Amino acid sequence: MDVVIIGAGVVGLATAWRAAARGAAVTLVDPAPASGASNVAAGMLTPVSELTYGEEPLLRLGLASRERYPSFVAELEELTGHDTGYRADGLLQVAFDADDLASLEDLRRFQESLGIPSEALNGRECRRQEPMLAPGVRGGLLVPQDGSIDPRKLAPALLAAAERSGVTLVRRRAAGIVVERDTAAGVRLDDGTVLRADRTLLAAGPWSGDLEGLPPGLVPPVRPVKGQVIRLRAPVPFLRRSTRGLVRGFPIYLVPRGDGELVVGATQEELGFDTRVTAGGLWELLRDARELVPGVTELEFVEVSAGLRPGSPDNAPVMGPTALPGLVLGTGHFRNGVLLTPVSADVLAAALLDGAVPEVGRPFTPDRFEQRV
Repeated sequence: MDVVIIGAGVVGLATAWRAAARGAAVTLVDPAPASGASNVAAGMLTPVSELTYGEEPLLRLGLASRERYPSFVAELEELTGHDTGYRADGLLQVAFDADDLASLEDLRRFQESLGIPSEALNGRECRRQEPMLAPGVRGGLLVPQDGSIDPRKLAPALLAAAERSGVTLVRRRAAGIVVERDTAAGVRLDDGTVLRADRTLLAAGPWSGDLEGLPPGLVPPVRPVKGQVIRLRAPVPFLRRSTRGLVRGFPIYLVPRGDGELVVGATQEELGFDTRVTAGGLWELLRDARELVPGVTELEFVEVSAGLRPGSPDNAPVMGPTALPGLVLGTGHFRNGVLLTPVSADVLAAALLDGAVPEVGRPFTPDRFEQRV
């Protein structure tokens, strides 16, 4: 089977690798592969810690992906020789004041009702886990199964895996979908070249609805959601594990890397295709990080960057066949793209090659929006 994949973010790359490994002839189209949102993301693998009310199906998808990560990373690193910075050392979620602690307690009870373990800690126990925390931190939750990965290492590793599996990389922009006899027949590039295919996967993030030839209403609206992230560096390990915090109701996270880098993020801004780094975004992140970990302001400043997450109408992924035969969607992963990479690759490879979506992915097929578009 000939497959064309539009978009070489982590989901597109992983799907290309998996589809090629199953014998498909895969062409990957992207002018700048292994970049985009994954170059900005912190890489938290935290389906439990990011759980919110009404997102139980997304929680199950996230747990399924987190369970796949150890074998996924082992296979990827063995094939490519690339280190991905994968860590499965848990996550500490802490509260700055009494109201934040009450919110965390509500979350813990909700997790407990779903059968998900987490350990409640008082302030002293939190500081025993992370000595750099501020003395005023009220308490928190320890989620031992959560972890992190470095997307700036993961994306190049996936690109290498795809290329070693025989994927053809075309560094051009896709301009449109070729439709013949009411069926997707491939992709037209910005230079006029046509790449014909039996199946086409549209995994272009917030640009997924921009291609010519798409029937009106076929692709649910996927909007860009801006996120600004700061990178700092410590000469010695600053935090032992990823730490999420609530500071007067505002969430913030700090993710340590093995080389001393500390990723602080992230803003969430509905500003369209705006990737400007702003003084306000930088100030908000440092303000809240300093409340939780006062010593953070002594670290070396390395970088501040902004990226665009693809958000669907319900902020959950859109994965599976569309009403146009031959065209499959893989977009809308919002803040969970890196977390959901292994399970998304399995779901999308099955949708492309088998024509069916595995059970774990069925709540996220495009037809759930048919009444809205």
